[in-house]
Amino acid sequence: MEKDAKMFWTGLSPDEAREALVNKDKSMRDKRMTLKEAVSEFVNAGDNVGIGGFVNVRQPIAIIHEIIRKGFKDLILSFHSAGMAPELLAGAMMVRPDHCSIKRIELAYWGHEGFGLSQAWRYLAERGMIEFEDWSNYNMSARFKAGAMGLPFIPTRGPLGGDICNTSRTKVIDCPFTGRPIGLLPASNPNVGLIHVQAADMYGNCIIRGTDATCAEIAMASAHTIVTCEQLVSHELLVTNPKDIMIPFPAVDAVVKVPFGAYPGACRRHYYFNSDHILEFLGLIAPICKGGSSDALKAWYDEFIFGVESFEDYIDKFQTKKLFADQAAESYNCERLA
Repeated sequence: MEKDAKMFWTGLSPDEAREALVNKDKSMRDKRMTLKEAVSEFVNAGDNVGIGGFVNVRQPIAIIHEIIRKGFKDLILSFHSAGMAPELLAGAMMVRPDHCSIKRIELAYWGHEGFGLSQAWRYLAERGMIEFEDWSNYNMSARFKAGAMGLPFIPTRGPLGGDICNTSRTKVIDCPFTGRPIGLLPASNPNVGLIHVQAADMYGNCIIRGTDATCAEIAMASAHTIVTCEQLVSHELLVTNPKDIMIPFPAVDAVVKVPFGAYPGACRRHYYFNSDHILEFLGLIAPICKGGSSDALKAWYDEFIFGVESFEDYIDKFQTKKLFADQAAESYNCERLA
């Protein structure tokens, strides 16, 4: 047994993941919950949390708000590319370290594309406040795929083309068939997956429009999965086209209808980014990274997260005209691409 054996599996081990799947209630039952109920039941201190979506598209922002209100300790975050979801968690750790803490991050990219890289990540990393493991988008997707398939690892050449082998738990062996080097990536099996989708039924069958961003694999690799949806539709309507179902109901443990649940990020066919709000939030983190006061960031959390009871109350803080404008912007983009 290797010295780092205890550290090797940062979520469920393959055996634990298999046991969780075998024992899971796979019946077709009503899984509708409130956000408070879902987070209280399925998110615990020390959990490995798989974050769905891609950068700031379909990020599970409503679930993140509720996790911050509840408080979290020593979370491990696993994602390929994410933006506001980990940024909000990191910001909460910066202003309320007694209430919120992240232990480790396993990722490919943390930033906001056109809005810049994550300064919260830099702040936490430079001060030694978090551990992190660097992968690539393909490698993280492959790790979730292995977890979803019930495999302890997955072979790929991906890590061999750069420094990933030096920054991760990749094992390199000689391929038994070709004799050439091949990388083995450890499966990722989060304790809980957080996913936002366009539509779901009460049993947990989900439809995703636009990029699927490995959300299906995260859901099926996780011991538990919380899904928020823009629309909660009847089972009969959702299965009209069975091929549209991206995440099947046995993978889902809680379904919560939350319109604008990825806001201020975008959700395909529903709304575009609120760039002003994203930039406002990022602008509050920047001064802290340079040794400035955190008062403005604390005030933001007090107003938008700790000062409200629900995500709906957060959305109520935006002008209706702005929400309509972001919906119209996405509708215009969809029409252009139709």
